Amino acid sequence: MAVPEISQTRLYEWLTGDEDSRMCRDIPDEACREQPRNFFLHLAASLGNKLADELASARLVLPWLLGVIGAPLWMVGLLVPIREAGALLPQLFVAGLIRGRPERKGVWVVGGVLQALTAAALALLALFGGGTIGGGLVLAVLVALSLARGLSSIATKDVMGKTIAKRRRGTLMGWSGSLAGAATLAAGAVLMLFEDRPGELALAALLGVAALGWALNAFCASRIVETPGAVEGGENAWSAIRTGLRLLREDRAFLHFNLARALLLSSALALPYVALLGQQQAGTELGGLGALVIVSGVAGMLASPIWGRRADASSRIVMRDAALGTTVGCLLGALFAWWPAAWTQTVWPYALVYALLVIVHAGVRLGRKTYIVDLAGQDDRALYVALSNTLTGVLMLAVGGLVGALAQWLGAPALLLVLAATALAAAASARRLPEVE
Repeated sequence: MAVPEISQTRLYEWLTGDEDSRMCRDIPDEACREQPRNFFLHLAASLGNKLADELASARLVLPWLLGVIGAPLWMVGLLVPIREAGALLPQLFVAGLIRGRPERKGVWVVGGVLQALTAAALALLALFGGGTIGGGLVLAVLVALSLARGLSSIATKDVMGKTIAKRRRGTLMGWSGSLAGAATLAAGAVLMLFEDRPGELALAALLGVAALGWALNAFCASRIVETPGAVEGGENAWSAIRTGLRLLREDRAFLHFNLARALLLSSALALPYVALLGQQQAGTELGGLGALVIVSGVAGMLASPIWGRRADASSRIVMRDAALGTTVGCLLGALFAWWPAAWTQTVWPYALVYALLVIVHAGVRLGRKTYIVDLAGQDDRALYVALSNTLTGVLMLAVGGLVGALAQWLGAPALLLVLAATALAAAASARRLPEVE
């Protein structure tokens, strides 16, 4: 029994560059002893979650699901706002519940199981749904999926803060992102097997695998060894809101972080419009979309470990550099759209820009996640994460609608210029954040 433990510890030390896995910061000694084992459980759980996210993507798979079952076109426009805001908005309301539990992994497990069940329901709708009723059921199930995702999101970060030490969290998320990139690559390869958009059976199979991914996520979460934490200060929803507003007033670094995070939404908002420009050149065939998915997978697989190690050194610098990269990507996308050369009339220039934006968006996500976990103390981490995510959910609904209106009015290339300016402001804001590592 000792040999597996030694090999696991050595592999952990190799992946993290940690010469002594028993040296930990800001977590108890008991959690430190279990850190190598927990590291790989977090990694496997993240793989299941990221694979499921790709195979049930609101930007790729679910629009085709609505098309296959003959749902009205206007329903497609609701997918991404429901997916994102539904996962973020309720988090402040469950922060008090999580704070009142000495072990928080149970909330994570419940969220993973619910996501698996909703993905299975979507697979059944791919086979048996139809028309407006079928589309309405898809949106209803997506609401449940997003709420479950919110449960898992806040609990995952809180458990990671209790089980993985500082200066190892960014590395963990970096390797998680790399595995997610590989999963995305596999998903794109599957999609490219179909010359046209996937039919009912193919969609049901993809969503079935997504359900298995979330089941893996829940199982690995249940196996994590979590040291019981403080339960004092647990609050109901409205008390959590009042406490959160007080934190925004009193903690200037937290307020500044949320301003930078709001400006960094430009990296997420730019991606679908660059993909749209590529689709205009490739047509509606799935091969062009599969190419974008594969490029996204390769970019994420290569970039995330690098961003992760850099985030452990300085997450605010990662946020700044990713914002600058977003500026460059948006400018290139607009330039290619307006350049009349023959080579810009194919999908590949936009695939390259898409890859760049995937790389920098990985930096945005890793930078902000590492920053908020390191900024908050152990007792208040769940509340900090929940408040920040709730604010972002509100902004996602408001800004998403505004960006859609601007795209309709200005066109996608001009909108990318607006997002480039926003990303530049994000870089300036992130640069002024205090160091927390």
